[in-house]
Amino acid sequence: MSNIGKSMRIMAAMGIAAALWLGGCAQPQQQGDGTAALSADELQARRQQAVSLYVDALMLNELNDYAGALQKLEEATALDNEFALAFSLKGDLYQAQQQYAQSADAYERASQLDPWSFKDFFNLGKVSQILKQFERAVNAYVAAAKLDPKHYEAHLGAAKCYFELKDMDAAQQYAQKAKELDASQADPEALLGDILAEKKEHLEAIAAYRRALELQGNQPKIMIALARAYLRTGRFSSAKELLADVIVAEPDNAVAHQYMGFAQLKLKETEAAVESYKTAVKLNENDWMARKSLGVAYMLWAMQNNNDEKIKALAMEQWNISLQINPDQPQLKELKSKYN
Repeated sequence: MSNIGKSMRIMAAMGIAAALWLGGCAQPQQQGDGTAALSADELQARRQQAVSLYVDALMLNELNDYAGALQKLEEATALDNEFALAFSLKGDLYQAQQQYAQSADAYERASQLDPWSFKDFFNLGKVSQILKQFERAVNAYVAAAKLDPKHYEAHLGAAKCYFELKDMDAAQQYAQKAKELDASQADPEALLGDILAEKKEHLEAIAAYRRALELQGNQPKIMIALARAYLRTGRFSSAKELLADVIVAEPDNAVAHQYMGFAQLKLKETEAAVESYKTAVKLNENDWMARKSLGVAYMLWAMQNNNDEKIKALAMEQWNISLQINPDQPQLKELKSKYN
């Protein structure tokens, strides 16, 4: 951006800040920090100083001196804790520095002071989602979506956070709205697939995942989700075919190898299942589920070979390691006791 453009932006911000200051300085005010009521002259002086500091912060921000800008904003908001623009800019700068907790607090204060600010609610949702504070995030996204009912990302963000909170009905509502707002995007379809799978509506989930793949192409994450839905509906050959494509694209995808092993077991391809599970374990040695499944595959293979003791020993070895990683497996303990 040219120096002229930067100067115009700063001057515009100065005008806005000054207008807000002048509009609110006529009456004495009790400050939110607990200080005694200020006279009109005292309040005017504090606000004028806060605006000056805010403008300094804008200039420092344009010069990429983010630490200096934040220091000015801290001073400005200490002088005037109802300076919404200063809190909003603090949120922006903290977010840019990946200091998400401070960013969220700043955006929250800005949105309290200016409940019509879509920008502050939306950004509060974003940084709270990064922090995995999903309830705080969803409240912010819902407020943003109310302020701008046609904003795709606000609705999608709300849907994702409701999904994390296990509120599948609300998640589906917002994901469906995001889909309506931008039918060209794959994310709402993929999320609808996850939601429907959680609701055990597997056929509908399959349809949603297929639409997502049509929109985005062969994206392994969505392909694995679709394969999982196929497995849950007994479509083992379809799952195997899809997982084979994933493994070609991502040979080190441990989850794909694990699901492939399950599909192969169901198709009575026991030796192939053993190899798939062995690959999954090799890729993630601490995956207790993969080791448990590898043990099952070994035991089935042993039974198909006249209870081969060497193969049974391999099964027991994998089950023991699985229990070392995750001792809370009562069913596996029972299975191990049965075959020991």
